[in-house]
Amino acid sequence: MRVLHVITGLGVGGAEQQLRLLIAALPASCEVVALTNPGAVAEGLEADGVRVHHLGMGGNRDLSALPRLTRLIRRGRYDLVHTHLYRACLYGRAAARLAGVRAVVATEHSLGAATIEGRPLGPGVRALYLASERLGTSTVAVSATIARRLREWGVPARRIHVVPNGIDADRFRFDPLLRARARTLLALPHDAFVIGGVGRLVAGKRFDVLVRSLPHLPGARLLLVGGGEQETALRALAARLGVAGRVCFAGECAYEGGGGLDLPALLAAADVLASPSADESFGLAVVEALAAGLPVVYATCPAVDDLPPGRAPGAVRADPAEFLAALRAASQAPPGRLPVPPAVAHYTIGASAARLTAVYEAALHGTTPVLGRRPSAPSVATDSTDPTDSTDPSVTSGVSAR
Repeated sequence: MRVLHVITGLGVGGAEQQLRLLIAALPASCEVVALTNPGAVAEGLEADGVRVHHLGMGGNRDLSALPRLTRLIRRGRYDLVHTHLYRACLYGRAAARLAGVRAVVATEHSLGAATIEGRPLGPGVRALYLASERLGTSTVAVSATIARRLREWGVPARRIHVVPNGIDADRFRFDPLLRARARTLLALPHDAFVIGGVGRLVAGKRFDVLVRSLPHLPGARLLLVGGGEQETALRALAARLGVAGRVCFAGECAYEGGGGLDLPALLAAADVLASPSADESFGLAVVEALAAGLPVVYATCPAVDDLPPGRAPGAVRADPAEFLAALRAASQAPPGRLPVPPAVAHYTIGASAARLTAVYEAALHGTTPVLGRRPSAPSVATDSTDPTDSTDPSVTSGVSAR
């Protein structure tokens, strides 16, 4: 099976790094085309041996990108086109159809309650999205929450299939030597209580909630992992509050790094993961933190909230107004890592790739995908209840995907 993945860009981001992980696990020959910004993830894919095409799109209304993308798809003779992120879904679905490819799958990574990838969900955005969705074969939702939102938008339930994001949990296994090295490189005191925040530094992530907590947590440090337009404002806020010296901006960070600090190392340096965003589509950083044995304080996380109760005992849900109290409680807890909770077993990259393969095969053969229960990691106990199984009308369950 020859698959072309079309994505808006390949800078460091959750959807982009998830794509790299999936391609490594899929039983298919994959290539990738980035409409814009062939960044660090493009370099990682190429290092993995994946061919990456750079379309050089000039902006959202660069209509010349459509015929260029159509020609690229036609020349590649791909069996299936898989699109990721809003702009790539709009252009990729249309180009695939024009090129004669009938199996077209799209993954919806970032449909929030009020925004999609930061765009307000006005009538125009919704109408364009729905018109484009009809050009595809099926739409993948990364959580049951996203599947519900798609149905509420008007996407037929039979076209929606839940394939949750996945992680390589072993990469996040806690290593005290890695923690010591990371804290030394980041100039973080080895005995300090460190709050970690992972994600794009944009207003919607509400990392200002964490900065505002620092004056009330004597000696605590804040480690922010990510880049974005709000970095300047967050630095200015920290300076006004007198805590600039206690905030460490680590910048954008790849899932895995060479000689520098990768995401597992940065999580090892933290004592708690805080996610104050009120509108998440999945909550990948929360799952990664749980795999690292970190307690988590979060405002919204479908990856946890869509599971039956008790699957993530180390994760505490709190409104932003309650974050300070939750962080103070975490700072007073006994030191050490928590056991990896059963929630992590639901989100392995191998299981996600198997479910996606079933969606691919159904798209190619015009059938309904049969998505089996996600296997549990051998080292993590779990039960047979899975929110992505037959209780969700957007998912067909039955025999295991291969």
